[in-house]
Amino acid sequence: MLKKEIRILGFDDGPHDRNTDKTVPVVGVIYRGGNFIDGILRTDITVDGIDATEKISTLINSTRHKQQLKIVMFDGITLGGFNIVDMVQLHARTDLPMIAVNRKKPNIDNVKSALKKFPDFEARWRMVEHAGEIKSFLSEHGRIFYQAIGIDDEQAREAIEISTTHSAIPEPLRVAHLIATGIVKGESGGRA
Repeated sequence: MLKKEIRILGFDDGPHDRNTDKTVPVVGVIYRGGNFIDGILRTDITVDGIDATEKISTLINSTRHKQQLKIVMFDGITLGGFNIVDMVQLHARTDLPMIAVNRKKPNIDNVKSALKKFPDFEARWRMVEHAGEIKSFLSEHGRIFYQAIGIDDEQAREAIEISTTHSAIPEPLRVAHLIATGIVKGESGGRA
């Protein structure tokens, strides 16, 4: 059983225009359960690049909050377009469990089709395959889809439920989305 005030770090990216933007901000919000913000982290990644895993692992390993962190969450496994988070590699580099959360079941066929446009398709596709099976459960806020590395299913679901207090997605992800959107647009908005 997880503590109600477990430290969860949630990441989301800001909006971007794939035709004009070279980089996009990625914001991490550290929450105690789903109630209190303990910290905010930020980095920039390349739109459709391959630097998300490296930049985020550096951010996590260098934060003063590292020793308190218990779980890292993402709003899906892609940031900045198709800059894929290698959840297995990130787990190995940080020694923290990884959970990717989605409101809707990801369409893997569409993802694969889009990735085929990249010269390094095979490497990117491997990251998608290694992110783990897409699972789901019915929470009090509706069906939630997730992938988890370094944590068992029961604890992954429990972490999602503990941190989902005000909407259909965990607070660390919801607030990271609001902050990242505010950085780009000057005000927050939209659904995470």
